[in-house]
Amino acid sequence: MHDLHAGKGTLMSLNTQKSSQIAQVLTEALPYIQRFSGKTLVIKYGGNAMIDETLKNSFARDVVLLKAVGINPVIVHGGGPQIGQLLAKVGKASEFINGMRVTDLETMDIVEMVLGGQVNKSIVNLINTHGGRAVGLTGKDGSLIFAEKMKFTAEDAAVASPEEIDLGYVGRVSSIDTRVIDMLINSDFIPVIAPIGVGQDGQSYNINADLVAGKIAEVLQAEKLILLTNTPGLLDADGELLTGLNAKQVNELIAAGVIYGGMLPKIGCALDAVQAGVTSSHIIDGRVQHAVLLEMFTDEGVGTLIRGGGR
Repeated sequence: MHDLHAGKGTLMSLNTQKSSQIAQVLTEALPYIQRFSGKTLVIKYGGNAMIDETLKNSFARDVVLLKAVGINPVIVHGGGPQIGQLLAKVGKASEFINGMRVTDLETMDIVEMVLGGQVNKSIVNLINTHGGRAVGLTGKDGSLIFAEKMKFTAEDAAVASPEEIDLGYVGRVSSIDTRVIDMLINSDFIPVIAPIGVGQDGQSYNINADLVAGKIAEVLQAEKLILLTNTPGLLDADGELLTGLNAKQVNELIAAGVIYGGMLPKIGCALDAVQAGVTSSHIIDGRVQHAVLLEMFTDEGVGTLIRGGGR
């Protein structure tokens, strides 16, 4: 009998400890919820968070909770692996130059099918399954994203002048009309956007999802731009996580070679956004469950925060 009572006491102690931890988390989140209620948050969704089933469900629940507490999430998604898989199935090789997919007309058709159809609708369905009200869009809907062909040059020692490389139907954002996004937000929906733009001639263009997310955040004057990645965030030369940076500090890290390679475009998007009026940009680890909530509603966060200011 003594052992039974001792066990109950231990169980009660554990339950009390767990309840206390839950209460602490909720009270820590409250000031952030109050601060960001009514604000717009643009999230670039990609990487492992978009492939792993547990992380997919974690992300969907995060988005639904954000909307439930009065924050307006806008999702921009990638889909590179899914495009590569379908290209392989039809016997077409994927070709990349400086990390950008070479996109001929046939590839563009597949990009549009995968991003605007398969991937977009699966994200919409996942959010709705968890109690949200998501609506899928591409840049063609409501003339949301106008694009123009991206011109890319590379220095080649064998030629006298920089060589222009033709990436095909790879585009850059020329303008964004947010009326369809505003309409959805005001009607309590969650926009989920595939990064496909349309040219003045009606031609579709494949655009980098980070670039689209950054430009949409700028035009909406969003409170935050969040870029989900497969890394902990921005690391220093010793592999330690950096956060609370401004533009001057980031540019110093680039000059020192600490930021390089595939992280440079993401950092560029994040910097452009804050310098164009977005309050803060975040590069966070999408491999962590509920990464968005942890970055939004806890003191420590799970990634690198970049603020405006500093040159």
